[in-house]
Amino acid sequence: MHGRPRKASKPEDEEASAAKGEKLRALQSQLLSNHRHKIYTKEAVELSTKLLEINPECYTAWNYRKLAVEHNLTQSDSDPNSVKSILEEELRMVEIALRQNFKSYSAWHHRKWVLSKGHSSIEKELKLLEKFQSADPRNFHAWSYRRFVAALMNRSEEDELEYTQSLIDKNISNYSAWHNRSFLLSNLMKKNVEGFTKKDEVLIKEYELVREALFTDEDDQSGWFYHLWLLEQTVKAKCPVLVATWPVHGSDLILLRDRYLDASPSSPFSAFQFDSGTFPLILYFSQAVEGVNSSTVNVDFGSNLNQDLVWKPLSTINSHAAQVWITQLSLPNADLHSLEAYPVEISLGHCQGIISSSGIHYSQSSHFSFTVRVQPVKKESTEVSGVEKMSWTDENFYLCEPYSGESNLVAWFQQVGLGNEHELEANAWQAKIIEEEMEHFRLLSDCKIGKLTLARLLTAHDSLMSSGKLVHSEEILALYSDLMKSDPSHYWYYKDQHSMVLLQQVMSSREYLSHCFHYRDLTSSIRGYPICLRLNKLSLSRIGSVEKLLWVQMLDLSHNELQSIEGLDAMQLLTHLNLSKNKLSSFTALEPLRQLKSLKVLDISYNEIGAHSIDTTRYLCSSPLSHSVGNEWEGDKILIDGVSLTNYWEAFFVLKGLKLTQLDVVGNAIADENFTLFLVKVLPTLKWLDGVQLN
Repeated sequence: MHGRPRKASKPEDEEASAAKGEKLRALQSQLLSNHRHKIYTKEAVELSTKLLEINPECYTAWNYRKLAVEHNLTQSDSDPNSVKSILEEELRMVEIALRQNFKSYSAWHHRKWVLSKGHSSIEKELKLLEKFQSADPRNFHAWSYRRFVAALMNRSEEDELEYTQSLIDKNISNYSAWHNRSFLLSNLMKKNVEGFTKKDEVLIKEYELVREALFTDEDDQSGWFYHLWLLEQTVKAKCPVLVATWPVHGSDLILLRDRYLDASPSSPFSAFQFDSGTFPLILYFSQAVEGVNSSTVNVDFGSNLNQDLVWKPLSTINSHAAQVWITQLSLPNADLHSLEAYPVEISLGHCQGIISSSGIHYSQSSHFSFTVRVQPVKKESTEVSGVEKMSWTDENFYLCEPYSGESNLVAWFQQVGLGNEHELEANAWQAKIIEEEMEHFRLLSDCKIGKLTLARLLTAHDSLMSSGKLVHSEEILALYSDLMKSDPSHYWYYKDQHSMVLLQQVMSSREYLSHCFHYRDLTSSIRGYPICLRLNKLSLSRIGSVEKLLWVQMLDLSHNELQSIEGLDAMQLLTHLNLSKNKLSSFTALEPLRQLKSLKVLDISYNEIGAHSIDTTRYLCSSPLSHSVGNEWEGDKILIDGVSLTNYWEAFFVLKGLKLTQLDVVGNAIADENFTLFLVKVLPTLKWLDGVQLN
């Protein structure tokens, strides 16, 4: 471990280890007996001492000693000397154990417990800590205990900051000192302590400090991690912000009961087909928040009573906090043969209640509005029967023309998001700091970590631009491309970052238009398919910029390198999705599909589903199915109409709530006759499976 080679044990070492194990088992057996019978005599406590001297990690022995201390304190008749003697003995015992293993969790926790009794002197604790920290300056147990002791002593965080400075001056590789420095600075700035009220001045000094360390030894990782923390503090918004919604502000939404569309909407992106009598309202925040409800979000829309709306967080970890929140609005009770416009007004921030995971309240007053029209039902639409197969081949798509009378895509894309009043405001000091760092780190761009830091700085600078333009995107993409070649061990991390920047580039420029297509099937009598966003053949390994994709109903992500579709659950309007020819290795990677209740057509053909005996996706996705839906499993429900779920339980949990009419799974290892039978049973609405029409 830590670069120390293993040495083959000698016969005498094995004999000594066996004797030690036998002694340890005997002591543990006697301790458990004393614990069970509540024996707290001097001899019994001494036995626990012998055990802990051999094995400081025996937490049962420490718990036993706590009970023994409590018992003996009640027998001391409140004699101060007796109380002090009992507690001093415990501190002595902990010190012995720590000398045996100064990274023992149980020993450090026991020492905290003893000091919390309030009868022991804490003056010598810092001296003891200095001994342990001199033996191992990176011992995070000792640093955690130091913060505990400093709080008991009312020692100022400024003094502790100076202490970290002294250790960093001795050894710039002291990662724990850098980490403790970030902890202290966060508290000092949060409390607005004198000398730390101006965040820009504090960060500038810290950048100078860490830059000196990095230019002294560019191969040491401690300073690089601290620099990354500083960068996050520079660009991260303190308060959560509403960055996108659907419907977008100022839009004229047309709801269709069929695919016929005679009236021209304000844009081809405004038409939404519905079956349930409701449509979604989506709020997309800059960070995870909780407290979104009818009290904190006011919705004014016809007969929809605000207090009746149920807001749901889109979280895959069953958390009350999420970056995306949705509710369903009911259609107005109106004459469905008219195109009357119904205004919808949404406001939030008028009262406290929405709060981020870090405890910061949403303080920005936000308001957006749109109108809703219901497309009249055409009689001839009822004459169309059956569900026709949708084909993703290139010949069935043609590019949307931005200057045609049919659409005004350029103007519409400028509406996506919430406009200038809701954008994150870039402060001059932030941009200035980032620009200075960019210049410095171009000098270190020959090393891998230097290139990575420069890419992060350039990305941060672009994120601060209020215009939304990505000035440095080409340079960032080139840096990540170089890193993928020079550092293959971290290839997929760089690939993910490259994909995120590429999607930002596509979504933030006129290049957006070159990916918007109309779908046409010359053999079909059905008209009125929505716009299809084709992000295929881009070599994407990760999905990003989802806040700009909330309007998408048809999405083509085929011929990429996706290993998961994390984030796709925010796209609540999706009805058609093509994920064919990616690197999806299991249904765990498809978990976000569970939230896409409007999905009708899904293509996951030619992936790697079922090809791996171990579900490696569990370690790539933030929330494996075994954690998020395990509590929904009914142990006795292992058959559906005679079809066993034993081999397909992940597929069952992902697909069971969907109303798919078309599904393609061919080309996956899992796709065999039994799986086909399983799909037919689990998806009763299915009409097309792997291009074959079902009876």
